[in-house]
Parts: sequence; structure tokens; C-alpha cells
Amino acid sequence: MLFKELFDNYKSLVFNVALQYVQNKEDAEEITQDVFVKIHEKLIFFQNQSSLKTWIYRIAINQSLDFLKAQKSLKRWSFFSALSLNNENTKIEVPHFNHPGVELEQKEALEFIFKAINQLPENQKTVLILLKIEQNSQAQTAEIMDLSTKAVESLFNRAKKNLEILLAKNEGI
Repeated sequence: MLFKELFDNYKSLVFNVALQYVQNKEDAEEITQDVFVKIHEKLIFFQNQSSLKTWIYRIAINQSLDFLKAQKSLKRWSFFSALSLNNENTKIEVPHFNHPGVELEQKEALEFIFKAINQLPENQKTVLILLKIEQNSQAQTAEIMDLSTKAVESLFNRAKKNLEILLAKNEGI
């Protein structure tokens, strides 16, 4: 398969996965580019031990998580730099929820839900995204996450329970 075909076939999947993690169109586009650079570099090492789609999913998820970790680290560094500089003109940028296709009325509710989802551990967040947002089956999710279907089911149940707790706790704020 030519790289252009690969890109055409999987760009929407990669973009949508990234978008579920970062909830920002521009960041999702950046992650999508990074994923396809990585795919281009690693394609010769792909050994068909899993499906190509599963392999691309894993790269997209890992790239999204790495992006979030880098953002968190950058925010922490900016915060401490601002404190040490003691400069009143220094502003810390807070990312805005910029998800295409979201109606203005729904934006606040979705932002509230995604803030709670973003507080979940990475594996719980990933299982929620793959099962409920990307609508993969438990078997597909297990393959993508390299887990058993029972582990995916258990992880999903913990994610639901923790999400309910977070939503209830944050509702009073």
C-alpha cells in the first residue's frame, strides 16, 4: 500500500482519535501530522502481528497521550517561571475547548463532560474513547490496547464509576 493511500484511508480515524484526547481542532491536526510522520518512519518495521488499523490506532493514542504530557509539562514550567519571574504581565494560557461540530448550546455540557474524562487515568480515558466515542467493539478495543476483553470490560466499568463520581463532584462547583 502506498503511503498516500494509507494517509487517505486513515487520516480521519487518526484525527478523530486525537480530537477525543485534546478537544481542540488545531492540536488534533498537529497530532495527526505527527502520527503520519511516525507511520512513515516506522512502516518498514510493521510486521503484521496486528492489523494495520490496530497499529495506527496505537500510534495515534500514544502520540495523543505524549502530546498531553508535553502540554502538562509546559504548563507546569510556565507556571513556575511566572512565579519565579514575579511578573504581573506574564499570562498562563489555558486551552480552549474547540471541537468542530459542537453546537454552541452543547459546548458547555460537553466541555464539562470532557473535563471529567480528562481527569481519568490514561487507560480508563482510552477505553472510554475507544468503546463509546470511536464505537469499537470490546474485542477491537482489547486488541488496540493489547489487553484481554475481560480486562477491557473491567477497565470500562471502573472508568464509568470514576466518571460518575467526578461528574457528581464537579456538578456542585
